[in-house]
Amino acid sequence: MNIRPRRTEDDAVLVDIWERAVRATHHFLTEADILFFRPLVGEYLPALEVLVAEDDHGTQRGFIGLDGEKIEMLFVDPVRHGKGMGRQLIDHVARLKGPLSVDVNEQNSGGLAFYLKCGFSQVGRSELDGTGKAFPLLHMAQMATSS
Repeated sequence: MNIRPRRTEDDAVLVDIWERAVRATHHFLTEADILFFRPLVGEYLPALEVLVAEDDHGTQRGFIGLDGEKIEMLFVDPVRHGKGMGRQLIDHVARLKGPLSVDVNEQNSGGLAFYLKCGFSQVGRSELDGTGKAFPLLHMAQMATSS
C-alpha cells in the first residue's frame, strides 16, 4: 500500500469510494440521504488535507481527510474492509499529526468499533450532524501516549 496526497483528478474516484463504503456501512441512511450527501463530499475534498491509499497497482482504495488533527473523512473501498487499510491510514496520520479526533455517527456501530479498536475514546456527543440532520455524532479522541 502507498499513501500519497490527493490530486484533483482523484476526486471522482474518492467520491465513488465514499458512496460504496457508505452503502456498505451506513445502513441508517436512506437513498435520499446518500443523494443529499454525495455532492457535498466532492465539494468538501479540496478544503481538507486528503491522503489517498493506493494498492500495489496504483489504484485508489481508500482515503482520509483531515482538518488539522481532526479526521473529517475516512473511507475505504468495501472490498478492502477488514484488511487493515483504515488502520494504516490512521496510524500514518497519527505519526505525522499526533493524537487525532473524529466524529462518528452513533448509528454506525461498525465505525464506532473500528475507532475504539484504534485507540479512540468517546469525549462527547451531539444530537445533530454537521448539516443539522438528526444523525447523532459521537465525538472521539485518541489519548496522547508517552514516549
